Amino acid sequence: QVDLVESGGGSVQAGGSMRLSCAASGNVDSRDIMGWFRQAPGKKREGVAAIGRDGDTYRESLKGRFLISRDNAKNTLYLQMNILNAEDTAMYYCAAGSKYYSLQESDYPYWGKGTLVTISS
Repeated sequence: QVDLVESGGGSVQAGGSMRLSCAASGNVDSRDIMGWFRQAPGKKREGVAAIGRDGDTYRESLKGRFLISRDNAKNTLYLQMNILNAEDTAMYYCAAGSKYYSLQESDYPYWGKGTLVTISS
């Protein structure tokens, strides 16, 4: 079992930046893939980015603006988000335990409860 707790959400103006964190505890395996997902109001949850020991992957539309990183010594996952706009408003979720560099929800057995990010214009 892996427990995940996200933090760092809040409200920021369009054009600004924000960094999300996800603290993992329990049976954390550094070989597993961790990822970020988001769900905007009225929309399905979508994959944002994922990271493992050998690299990372991003939703195509977010490349260049979002950066995922991971500190295995601290069991913490990060998401740096830049040049934010209203379409980035969503609940952001941390996920863990995937064996693949995947942006598919079904590949992740462990989930946090989310942190809300609101972008104001």
